[in-house]
Amino acid sequence: MVKKYIYADNAATSKLSEAALDAMLPFYKDIYANPSQLYSFSREAKKAVNVSREIIAECIGAKTEEIIFTSGGTESDNFVIKNAIFQNWDVVTSMIEHNAILKPCEQVKSLGGSVHFLNVDKNGIVDVSNILNKIQNMHGIMSIMMVNNEIGTLQPIESLIKFAHDNNLIFHTDAVQAVGHTHIDVKTLDIDLLSASAHKFNGPKGVGFLYKKRSVSLYPLLNGGGQELGNRAGTENVPAVVGMAIALKENVDNLLNTQIKLKKIECILLDSLLKKGVNFIRNGINHLPGFLSLSFPGFSGEQILHRLDLKKIIVSTGSACDSNNTQISHVLKAIGLDDDVAKGTIRITLGRENSEQDAIEIANSISSILKNMSIEKYNNRS
Repeated sequence: MVKKYIYADNAATSKLSEAALDAMLPFYKDIYANPSQLYSFSREAKKAVNVSREIIAECIGAKTEEIIFTSGGTESDNFVIKNAIFQNWDVVTSMIEHNAILKPCEQVKSLGGSVHFLNVDKNGIVDVSNILNKIQNMHGIMSIMMVNNEIGTLQPIESLIKFAHDNNLIFHTDAVQAVGHTHIDVKTLDIDLLSASAHKFNGPKGVGFLYKKRSVSLYPLLNGGGQELGNRAGTENVPAVVGMAIALKENVDNLLNTQIKLKKIECILLDSLLKKGVNFIRNGINHLPGFLSLSFPGFSGEQILHRLDLKKIIVSTGSACDSNNTQISHVLKAIGLDDDVAKGTIRITLGRENSEQDAIEIANSISSILKNMSIEKYNNRS
């Protein structure tokens, strides 16, 4: 019997929910009409889009008309940041944002816009102190991710929102790693803008949403038809929208049980490594359950990844979007890791499909791999 993979890279993408897949299929096969059309054949597709919008809004405490469907987190982030060009905003963001924020910020700067980067401490917590003397004259937006995609640190989002609003800044959060995995109520938090991506919470790839508070005005990133109340042109991806809504509701409904399960599996993995005498550093603080960034000083994270892959265990060396780049990530640099430590970093992100036995096998495999790599190092020096 062929051994199955142990998939532990859920921050890169997650397995599509069976319920989401079942809900999507009719809209590929039979209910394929364009929801914007006026004839009766379109009504069921249009209704599905509207119901999906209601479900998603309810899951994050928003109003239905505040949900804008997009192609994913990257588009949602670009939608927000590129409005700094259209609206002459100052941008305040952090050194550890995803490139879907950082790259548009570079474009804003290249066109003469103002972008200010906040430092983070060794745990990846944003520090606003270096902006205090400049903030009074700013007009624009602060964008800080809710959960870092490489080290799993949850930001003190409430205090950051208060800081932004006290200084007349709109607050946006890239919540791609957070939505469906931690409780979010946009009204209670007073968030102005929030980005999400379906495939991070067991939905389909290629679809996401942007929450936009009714009082916030954005120029459309995509112009054309009048879809999404004029906020985003293009025919809606009806099957994907339906699947996203079902997957998010499923995750939100089971949130507490999933968090408890992942925390238990995470503890088993860490305890197993410690019992085997493995030397490692866990990066970050106040982590999303099941999110582990582990550094093994003196070793190569890339080599660990490939050797785990041979054992059919799937992990990452950092942000999946940078998987072709073997240099130290900007996040690990920003938290001040020494090169020797940073190069030995892997990211293990557990999901609802993982088991306690998976955690034990991952720990056993890492221990075995490091022992073999140590022997190889010794032999090469001899």
